[in-house]
Amino acid sequence: MSTRRSATCKRRIRWLMTARGSPGAIVRSRNKALLVRQMSDYANVSTRLLPQRLIIYTAALSLAAFYYSVFVTLITGALMVISEIYDYMLARRVLHLGTVSRNVVARFFLLTYIGAIFNSLVISFYAVSIALLQGPTTHFMPLFFLFAAALFAAMNSHQIPSILIIRLSLYSSVFLSIPLWDIYITAAPIASDLWAQLFTSLFVLFFILDSSRVYLKLYKQNLLQMEILKRDNERTKAVSEMKSQFLATVSHELRTPLTSIKGSLDLANSGVFGHLPEKFARVFEIAQRNADRLNVLIDDLLDQQSIEAGRMRYDFKPVQLAEFVPRVIGANLSFADKFNINLLHNSIERDVFVTADPERLEQVLSNIISNAIKFSEAGSKVEISVEATEERVRLKVVDDGIGLSELDRDKVFDQFRQIDTSDYRRAGGTGLGMHISKRIIEAHGGKIDYLSNPERGTTFYVDLARLKNQKVEQ
Repeated sequence: MSTRRSATCKRRIRWLMTARGSPGAIVRSRNKALLVRQMSDYANVSTRLLPQRLIIYTAALSLAAFYYSVFVTLITGALMVISEIYDYMLARRVLHLGTVSRNVVARFFLLTYIGAIFNSLVISFYAVSIALLQGPTTHFMPLFFLFAAALFAAMNSHQIPSILIIRLSLYSSVFLSIPLWDIYITAAPIASDLWAQLFTSLFVLFFILDSSRVYLKLYKQNLLQMEILKRDNERTKAVSEMKSQFLATVSHELRTPLTSIKGSLDLANSGVFGHLPEKFARVFEIAQRNADRLNVLIDDLLDQQSIEAGRMRYDFKPVQLAEFVPRVIGANLSFADKFNINLLHNSIERDVFVTADPERLEQVLSNIISNAIKFSEAGSKVEISVEATEERVRLKVVDDGIGLSELDRDKVFDQFRQIDTSDYRRAGGTGLGMHISKRIIEAHGGKIDYLSNPERGTTFYVDLARLKNQKVEQ
């Protein structure tokens, strides 16, 4: 499948890159988005290399003025300035094209053609003018300048092959015309240095053309890879969207019957329907425990899909931690008692506030506390504390459990990952809790992380900005 897709992309890009004809015909035959991409690449390189071109032009014109003709230098310099201003203004407009019609693309493509032809003619005019002023000789300076221009085009004009062809055709014609003209007007014999110059020019042209082929091939490969990556990315997005929709649908469909089942089990275990026989009570207790686990799983899946879809809603308000933390601890006491874990907390100043969604922040803190309980030995303790400065508040949960390595950080906050499956971990989980917690705290503009304790256990912490100037009720 991948090979067939790659071959299709290659054929498409080969067709687009080798289109011939007028600019309008090329635009009609090409994919508009691809052509805009090529023009943008061409314009970006042209703008980025402007300082280099100006340095080369200045050096070449200075030599021409000193050794040959100030008049030719002034004319060439004026033409080069016009050409560079035109190319720079056009490049800036191309780089800001955005979404435009095919006609607009064709117009800018034609303007790019005109700029390339004008610039190539100016360089050719300079080389021919200096060669004529020199008379029949080796013409090192004009030919070297042409060579530099042709190599520059091979390296930096390959984004639009038709423009590269135009530049190289003009440079090649002038490159060969100069030695041929010398041979013609002097009737030089084959043993003359003028013929050697012609053969050298042919060799240099072959080098330039081969360099152009290499750069063009590399650019085609880059476009091909980008096309394949784009298609794969679109396909991955589609699959991810289908997965998200499937999980969201399944979770919602499970929520209603599970709520009814869980409610019935809660009522039965509470004794509303009378005393249950011991065997029945044990079975109902197992069913209730598994219903709770399924309920947590569905909640986590729904939260995860909401986060991925950007639909997680928050109700931010001032939260007084002196009241908030004891309430969260109270909600987790029964779970801690189940595993014989002591939950402790320090005293919290009543003027410590943060801006948060209370329900979501409780979800995060409860998740950290429950994980600390799961990974702690019976009879140990989990301490919850709050450290406040003028600018920041840190909520800490410290346990005496088996501890986490610094190497586990990516796993801790990844999706569907659970660090330990040993006997120390005495309760199941979805592997989503810490990932969801991280996303929630990031939405609060905060940070969640952990530290390994010096002796044993782990310290998880949540950092949030402190909310100042809040009225404290006595």
